[in-house]
Amino acid sequence: MIAHMTVIAPLQSADRTRWEELARGYKAFYRTPTPDLAYEETWRALLDRSSGFHGLGAYVDGKMVGITHYLFHPMFWYGDSCYLQDLFVAEESRGHGAARALIEEVAERTRAAGATRLYWTTQEDNLRARVLYDKVARYNGFIKYDYPLLVPSVHCRRLGTETRM
Repeated sequence: MIAHMTVIAPLQSADRTRWEELARGYKAFYRTPTPDLAYEETWRALLDRSSGFHGLGAYVDGKMVGITHYLFHPMFWYGDSCYLQDLFVAEESRGHGAARALIEEVAERTRAAGATRLYWTTQEDNLRARVLYDKVARYNGFIKYDYPLLVPSVHCRRLGTETRM
């Protein structure tokens, strides 16, 4: 058996096509329909280093097999925190360490930024992911609720338009 090393690196413009494949896989997994324009806007934000949004890819043998998106924000009681918003590894690549490597890299970047907290959410029934999360983090018992403020839409930050689904 040949061991394959996972390399974690910031997303680059050449990653666009594969990133979208993985992002669409992520959105399909969570059953959250997303218009094409939202992928374009998200990609632009991830490449714009001043946007506050960050993206990393997990590469095995030069092929991107996983992605994560994260952002920093202040909190009253913790100082700056890092929210790991999205994490997805292609089905055929799961169980080989890519998700853990992505989490560990975000944790390292969180420490380097001087933030005091790294956190994320997942669905209660995402049992496969929770096995990993229980190994690398602490479940604190909180349950997340989403209060719907608007009909489902995507607000395009840069274009100043709104797309309804």
